Amino acid sequence: MENLDFINKLRNSGLRPTKQRIKICEALFNTDKTFHFTVNDLAEIMQKNFNEKISLATLYNTVHAFKKKGYVKEISLGNDKSYFDTNVSFHHHFFDIRTNELTDINSNEIELKNIPNPPKGKSIKEIDVVINVENDSQ
Repeated sequence: MENLDFINKLRNSGLRPTKQRIKICEALFNTDKTFHFTVNDLAEIMQKNFNEKISLATLYNTVHAFKKKGYVKEISLGNDKSYFDTNVSFHHHFFDIRTNELTDINSNEIELKNIPNPPKGKSIKEIDVVINVENDSQ
């Protein structure tokens, strides 16, 4: 992707395309592979790979604006921790409870059956399956 793509992505998300936000786009969308991250992870990536110290508030607001537009997907875990995924296609995850690492599971590898009706006045938006895993004890 080029800067113009990033500028458009930012503007479409309702954000002013500052130098820092363009760098955030570069970190998130200019990679060969999709990846999972927390806002704190992104802060470390920005510091390590781009020598940019960006406030957590700027990172948080940018990531959440991207989420709202569908550019990243949020994966909420029960431990009050949210991960974000640059792969927005329909898929599920393994979550390693020791390393806090998410790994993609192709959606056709899981068969969903007997999905309950949502509460009255609600509709199912999406189903995210997160399977917690850990190393076998030896």
